[in-house]
Amino acid sequence: MKAPPKINYRETEGFNKDFKRLLKKFRTLRDDLKTAKRNAIDMYHLHNVDNLSVVPIPEFHSADIQVFKLKKFACKALKGRGVKSGIRVIYAYHSSSPTVDFIEIYFKGEKENEDRDRVRHYMKSPNDLS
Repeated sequence: MKAPPKINYRETEGFNKDFKRLLKKFRTLRDDLKTAKRNAIDMYHLHNVDNLSVVPIPEFHSADIQVFKLKKFACKALKGRGVKSGIRVIYAYHSSSPTVDFIEIYFKGEKENEDRDRVRHYMKSPNDLS
């Protein structure tokens, strides 16, 4: 029996900076991200289950790469808000690999939308994770 495919997760330098900054404020973020990988990203890309958590960003795609926004992100540090925590994760999915590159994570209370310049920079050189 063939093992189910697994997604290879990587992080850009910008994502790591965002994550470390938010981790100081939201202590459960590391575990919350693991849960989001399993319950939203893996389900959407590997099992074709759309639980309305993952939304494609249409203007950022190529033959192999599509950029998505993870909107439903449950953060335990934000008690009582469930998946409407306001945490957003921007990532690129490489369908041929399968690989996910995390590009940005932010809290909507501090910033309204993703950094489109950062996403454009990523799309120009997706193998350079700086």
